[in-house]
Amino acid sequence: MNRTRVVLWSTLILVGLSAYFLYPTLRWYRMPAEERTEREQDRDPILKKILNLGLDLRGGTHLVLELDRSKLPPETKTVDALERAIEIIRNRVDQFGVSEPLIARQGDRWIVVQLPGIKDSGRAKELIGKTALLEFRLVDDSGILSNLSKVLLDKKMSMDQYMELKQSGKLTPDLIKVVPSGWEVLPERTESERLASRYLVVKSSAELTGSTLVDANVTFGGGNNQLSSGYPSVSFEFNAEGAKLFGLLTEANINKELAIVLDGQVQSAPTIKGAIDGGRGEITGNYDADQAKFLATVLKAGALPAPVRVIEERTVGPTLGEDSIKAGVRSAVIGLMLVMVFMAVYYSLSGLIADAAMLINMFFIFGVLAFLHATLTLPGVAGTILSLAMAVDANVLILERVREELQLGKSVRLAVDLGYKHAWAAIFDGHVTSLITSGLLFQFGTGPVKGFAVTLFWGVLVSLFTAVFFTHMIYDYWLEGREVSTLHF
Repeated sequence: MNRTRVVLWSTLILVGLSAYFLYPTLRWYRMPAEERTEREQDRDPILKKILNLGLDLRGGTHLVLELDRSKLPPETKTVDALERAIEIIRNRVDQFGVSEPLIARQGDRWIVVQLPGIKDSGRAKELIGKTALLEFRLVDDSGILSNLSKVLLDKKMSMDQYMELKQSGKLTPDLIKVVPSGWEVLPERTESERLASRYLVVKSSAELTGSTLVDANVTFGGGNNQLSSGYPSVSFEFNAEGAKLFGLLTEANINKELAIVLDGQVQSAPTIKGAIDGGRGEITGNYDADQAKFLATVLKAGALPAPVRVIEERTVGPTLGEDSIKAGVRSAVIGLMLVMVFMAVYYSLSGLIADAAMLINMFFIFGVLAFLHATLTLPGVAGTILSLAMAVDANVLILERVREELQLGKSVRLAVDLGYKHAWAAIFDGHVTSLITSGLLFQFGTGPVKGFAVTLFWGVLVSLFTAVFFTHMIYDYWLEGREVSTLHF
């Protein structure tokens, strides 16, 4: 099989593959927005086959988080804690059903988070920033809370005022003495919003933490409390080590209350009726479905190694995303049409062949991106346009070389072959240097820079094929068996 047939079959195969990989994307974006949202929440399998839109095109939330290094244990390295925090945040976001998030380290203590499609920045911050430290602490049964209540009553203070003084470190010595060392007062999640806040005295140190949790899921209809019965609850499961510790803990404290504490708030405090050897438990309360799902998500992902705080926040609305898409598509189409018109006018039939190569080039690029399940951003669109420009430049080099050979009196067939041969070195060098540049950008860049690098890399590879081999194939078939005296430029 000669070179021409190899290129022809390669082109046909690539066209078929590109159409196959692009079909789910075309089908997806032709759906109504409401249907796409529902399918995203249900994690439709089609989501793994489409070309996604980035934050700048789709809209969403952009956050920059800072890790509180002062809260890290002395033996923990900041870099290790940052990587751990990134992994936990990624797990939380993935479990919550956010499509194609960007979560990356920036510097030695910052984390950049981009959540396409998430417009509620408050919900995003709560999901990402929650420390999610789950602890199991024994509840005092010696009357410390009763004694504290009497002292506060004498001082005409409420428990809320006591907690404010405690958090600000302004408790008086007589109040400090009421709660013995090793115990502390924590607020309890109320079973109903209509009920006043409740407090419990629990041990300062945890008997068991959530570090040994392996699973957490939302269940319905559980709970023995009349107020919580029928509400969603969160069931959890320990690994073998945690199950053993949990069994020993419950066995040694039968008929005592065990507080389930999440980030300093008592979620529930059930009474231990007997040893629990199965390594399973349940958190009940007046949760709605979203709150229960949120709690299960953060428990399953694990606790952050240290608190994080938001130092930068931007929300890109859907209107801005749509405007970006329209502006990007409009500029790309106008630029492409101007180039195609110029090539057709200046190089006549040869220009039309170059135009066909450019259209095939763009089709192949998006086919490759869909195959890679890539995320298209505005810098990615810029990378695509730049690769198209390089394809045009390659065709111009070839056509000018062909023109020179024709002016030297060569036949059309020989002039075309020599034009491609002489232009190849310059085209190859230019494309290789662009490939190296895009590789370096991908390796050392983050976020939008990587998006630009990916589209540029594949665009340059594709343009090398379409601009050189595809157009040469067309000339071969056109000139085969024909007596062509000249080419019109």
